[in-house]
Formats: sequence, structure tokens, C-alpha cells
Amino acid sequence: MYKFLVIQTAFTGDVVLATAIVEKLHQFYPDSQIDFLLRKGNEGLLENHPYITNVLIWNKRHQKKRNLLKMAMRVRKEHYTHIISPHRFPTSGFVMFLSGAGYTAGFNKNPFAFSFTKSAPHDIAAPYSKEFIMETERYQLLIADITDDKPTLPKLHPSVADFDFVRQYQDEPYICIAPSSVWFTKRFPVERWATLMELLPEKFKIYIIGGPDDKELGESIMIQTTSKRGENLCGKLSYLQSAALMKGAAMNYANDSAPLHFASAMNAPVTGVFCSTISSYGFGPQSENSKIVEIDYELYCKPCGIHGRKRCPEGHFKCAVDIKNEQLLWWISKTT
Repeated sequence: MYKFLVIQTAFTGDVVLATAIVEKLHQFYPDSQIDFLLRKGNEGLLENHPYITNVLIWNKRHQKKRNLLKMAMRVRKEHYTHIISPHRFPTSGFVMFLSGAGYTAGFNKNPFAFSFTKSAPHDIAAPYSKEFIMETERYQLLIADITDDKPTLPKLHPSVADFDFVRQYQDEPYICIAPSSVWFTKRFPVERWATLMELLPEKFKIYIIGGPDDKELGESIMIQTTSKRGENLCGKLSYLQSAALMKGAAMNYANDSAPLHFASAMNAPVTGVFCSTISSYGFGPQSENSKIVEIDYELYCKPCGIHGRKRCPEGHFKCAVDIKNEQLLWWISKTT
């Protein structure tokens, strides 16, 4: 029996995407142990995960280097046979370097790639390229030699208790809006979310979802809209409860950010609002009922980066403000 460790210590959405590796490993090695190493704060994503035995938590914000060394020593003592890391930065590579595992796989952009037994390219297609692969497919290149080359989707596993908890919000048809992102230029403007709430069919209740840090953002949307059907749930739901709520929504709206990947991992309907970024980077929605909405013309400064920026470099933010209201309502005619 093999003993696997998957390492992804980046942002919340990256952890969700890395669950595709877990799903694929379980398909091929159902009796093997699979553990997961992530940064503190993201562990709720994998709570009671049916295929993960142990979740290892690295506290990155407190004594970062000391805790990293302690984690590396813990990993070494676990005697993993296989370690896979789609994280492209030195911290994960350092842990793998000291692990003693016989199989270590990571991207060749990692500074410790020289020590990996297998490395793969992390190639991102040129902007507006018609041929590109999804980030989850790039992740699975790391294990293609021990599984296969058929892509598996990411997946979250809310518990029965999670689904029971959100049932209180499901008495009527509803829509979820996840308005936040770590990066400003990925965020659809507050006033536009407020306008969208006014345009959505009256039969739908509207929930604004996000973490505790998004509560103020949710309130600012509520203040600016005339819709009386909205409720700010930011900070009231766990990651998995949010995923469970999104599963039952008539539509979910999200920026190019973690909630978009929540929807993919639940195969929930979703509209991805792409402001400064583009689909050819490979981070778009993967649900069966999904669509990317973005400006309908080529803007000289879009994309301005892979991950977004803290402010619009040009000052006009046209990649967001020029998205038309009717684009956001693309799915309405299909439900009537």
C-alpha cells in the first residue's frame, strides 16, 4: 500500500483545485493512504473528506520558517512513498527535498525541482489563445505516469450536517453572489452587484456569501441596492456550508476566485465574472452549467496579470465596468 501526501499551501481556490489530484489518486489507489498539507485557515475545506486520512496544517503567519522546518521534519518521519505538490514555490519544494520520499513530483518552476524524481512544465497559454488546458489538468500532469492522462474534476465533500444547516435558506428558489477576491482587479464593482440584484427575477431570494472579512463588502452591496430580497451571509457559513448552499442555487455568481472553484467542485451552476483576467489562463469554471462573462471587445490592457492587481494600473477599470448587465442574465431565458 502506498502512502501519498499532496501539498498545496497557496490560496483557498488553489486547495480546491488540488482536490482533483486526491480524486484521481483515490480512483487508482483506493486502499492507499492520502494525506494533505495546507496552510492554516484552509483546513475547513477538507473536513471529514472521505479520501483523506490526515490534514497537516502549516501555520504560515506565526514563526513561518521555524514552523516550516518543523513541518518538514514531521513529513520526513511519516515516511511517505509519494509526495505531489502543485505549489510552485520554495516552501513546498523544501519540504519535499527533506522528505526522503522515493517519488516526489512538482512543477519545474519550483526552485527545488532539481531534486524531484519527476517534474512537469506549468505552461500557461498566451492571452486569448483558443487552445489551452485547465489548471486542474496541469496539476494532473504531475501524476500522469502513475495514473492516466484523463482529467478528473476537483470535488468538495460537504457532510450531511452541512447540507442540513443550509436547508434553512432553501425554502424558496435562490441565487448566490460571491462578490469578493483577494485581488481588487478581479472584483466586479460593488455598485454593479447591487444593480444585478435589482435585475434578477423577483421569484429568487439572493444570498451574498463570503468569509468573515467579506461582511463589510456584503453590507455595502446591500446598502446600494433597492432589492429587498437580499441577505448578507458573509461570515455565517463555513467553506463546506457555502459549497452546499451553492449546490442548490438556481445560479451562482463569482469572480475569478475561490467561490468559482467551489461551484466547479460541486458541479453547481455558475457565472464566472472575469474582469482583469482571462479564460485561457485555465482558471475558468468547470461545472456543466457554466459561463464566463467578460467585456465583449479586446481591451489593450487586459489581461494585466495572471493573479490580478491591487488596483487598476490604467485607472479606468474598463475590464469590469464595461461588462453589460444583459451579459450577466444569460441564463434567465433558459429557466423560463
